[in-house]
Amino acid sequence: MASHSLALSLFFFLFILLSSSISSSTAALVQQQPLVLKYHNGALLKGNITVDLVWYGRFTPTQRSVIVDFIRSLGYARSPPPSAASWWRTTEKYKGGSSNLVVGRQALHEAYTLGKSLKNSHLRALAGKFNAAPGSITVVLTAADVAVEGFCMRCGTHGSARPGSTFVWVGNSETQCPGQCAWPFHQPMYGPQTPPLVAPSGDVGADGMVINLATLLAGAVTNPFGSGYFQGPADAPLEAVSACTGIYGSGAYPGYPGQLLVDKATGASYNAHGLGGRKFLLPAMWDPETSACKTLV
Repeated sequence: MASHSLALSLFFFLFILLSSSISSSTAALVQQQPLVLKYHNGALLKGNITVDLVWYGRFTPTQRSVIVDFIRSLGYARSPPPSAASWWRTTEKYKGGSSNLVVGRQALHEAYTLGKSLKNSHLRALAGKFNAAPGSITVVLTAADVAVEGFCMRCGTHGSARPGSTFVWVGNSETQCPGQCAWPFHQPMYGPQTPPLVAPSGDVGADGMVINLATLLAGAVTNPFGSGYFQGPADAPLEAVSACTGIYGSGAYPGYPGQLLVDKATGASYNAHGLGGRKFLLPAMWDPETSACKTLV
């Protein structure tokens, strides 16, 4: 079945920079032009959605808590603004009402039973371990020392696993390709070498995973089976967040994530509050009401 990969925002922006030689102010104007994600009349994931987690490889307890707290924060309405929950509420504007994510089962695969070099078929096998119910999402997370087919050319993917359910895969890129998949918390591999931002949790790999997981969860609920909201070809779609790639705050332009909040104590850049005092950096999401990429700050 088809899957939808998270393309590299860095490559997209460098293409614009190098081929068009446009100024930052012009780039901002280009990004503000109306963007339309067409609804293709297919099913979306709405209502209460169980999110099961498969951890493949060794993650620290702190890394796992960052990811779990992020998912839980998407439904935690008591966080101060701007919040991860308010970011996620933009998905309610897509047809059908709200998509409420609930963390379900978790499985730890720390023995590397499939080895440290995985193919796409391995990801689907791991996603199938839970025999997920229709309307659920199984998230497969691979550790920093696990190579995955196509990793670094893509930062993650989502697709349909079994009838009515979907899966998401995100890898920890910290030691393999942080310049692609953990930007702006790491210097880009190519292009202007602007200083990296400080990661909110202090873990570049984990906070990079949050950005990519946010992108793919939004895509999974608004285009779960390839017939929801997207622009472009169905096998390489621009979706709710991937259509807004590289935009995190107001004034963003290619290579610059935009104006963000900064934690005075740690110097970390963020734009969303979560439960337990967590802070996250979340990408812009396309707003169906305004046909524009919406940022939290």
